[in-house]
Amino acid sequence: MHPLVQTFFDEHPLVEHADLLLPDLVGIPRGKRIPKADLLSALEGGSIFTSSLYSLDTTGSNVDRSGLVWEEGDADRPLRLEPKTLRVVPWRHASCQVVGELTDHDGSPFPYSPRTVLAKVVERFAAFGLTPCAALEFEFYLVDKALNRDGFAMLPHLDRLGRPAREGEVWTHETLDDFDDFFERVEQWCDQQGLPYKGVVSEYSPGQFEVNLGHGTDMLQVADEGIMFKRLIKAAARASGHRATFMAKPFPEMAGSGFHVHVSLLDRDGRNVFSEVEGGEATMKRCIAGMQRLLGPSMLALAPNANSYRRFRLLSYAPTTGTWGWNNRTVAFRIPAGSAKARRIEHRVAGADANPYLVLASVLAGILDGLEKGGDPGRPVVGNAYEQIPASIPITWEDAIEAMENKSPLHDYFGAEFCRVYSTCRDVERERFVMRITPTEYEWYLSMV
Repeated sequence: MHPLVQTFFDEHPLVEHADLLLPDLVGIPRGKRIPKADLLSALEGGSIFTSSLYSLDTTGSNVDRSGLVWEEGDADRPLRLEPKTLRVVPWRHASCQVVGELTDHDGSPFPYSPRTVLAKVVERFAAFGLTPCAALEFEFYLVDKALNRDGFAMLPHLDRLGRPAREGEVWTHETLDDFDDFFERVEQWCDQQGLPYKGVVSEYSPGQFEVNLGHGTDMLQVADEGIMFKRLIKAAARASGHRATFMAKPFPEMAGSGFHVHVSLLDRDGRNVFSEVEGGEATMKRCIAGMQRLLGPSMLALAPNANSYRRFRLLSYAPTTGTWGWNNRTVAFRIPAGSAKARRIEHRVAGADANPYLVLASVLAGILDGLEKGGDPGRPVVGNAYEQIPASIPITWEDAIEAMENKSPLHDYFGAEFCRVYSTCRDVERERFVMRITPTEYEWYLSMV
């Protein structure tokens, strides 16, 4: 038995069953629930799961054009679980969870797994003697567990106001107090699961919050923690009588929810190469230039679904250009204020609905592109980037799909076959989406045309 597994069960002897969390292409943790005895076998490589895990749209429907369904008879493949991700599940009695992925039939990495894609990107930093260091920030909304009569989300009733909030109360402690039971659960459960919870703020819109997670140098672990954190937030919301959503734009008139990645690079001595070694700022600018080049091709990973693109609007804090700047939240790549030792790039483009593995892989691929090919990111933007530079990245679903498909430089980092399957699954979901008749169409056209 793996030492981490033995230690886990020594510390949690009452665990009886486990949830296997297998992130799909868009980061939804699918899988199954099994007894403890079967978990021990699965952790030693004795379990399988269907390969069509990586050929689904967001709803869980098979995407036939992916080539992973009928062509091989919806075949099973070996399941590899990561012992480092074993965690108790505080919201379920005698339960634990573990993150995993599929391998190919011979045990080699399966090219369609998002964890495999991230691992391949990370491996390339070894040639430079560098280690990425990253921290994640997630924005989300707490909404009422019930929907309105039209089936739309509603903000929850607040005892303090005697009604749902109508205006944002950005950065106020009273807003946090309104959801005390929820945030107490979040903090307690993060502690029990070993997740690096660093604090919360109320955001610009009513019901919207942002939680920061601590930084780490194991990129797979950072992404695993992102998946586990989103699951925990949803569970804490249910236990508190609410619902949590990571939709990029759940309300048309309110702020969108982003997913920001803070990233730096460490050398073999643990020094921040953006600031603690000679030529650090020049290295950082090369990395930004690479991130600019790969921003368009990677937009589909940063904004995977129909709702994702409703977030990209002028003066929305969601960037529409590949700009950069110092201490400026209107740009895509922000260099936050702070000490030189803590210098980092904040990648601000992804929505909260994106897959953490692919977001991190996109950010790191851009940095690698800069390290490998160099480049000049141009002058940093001072002031309002929205007023100075028109939209220059794909901000529609169709354009983002095309940008990933068309022999983009992202293929070199993600793999051309992964990009094909991923963009195909996104395109089929897009086709299904546009075929739906919306309530607005009935309201506008049923009696008028």
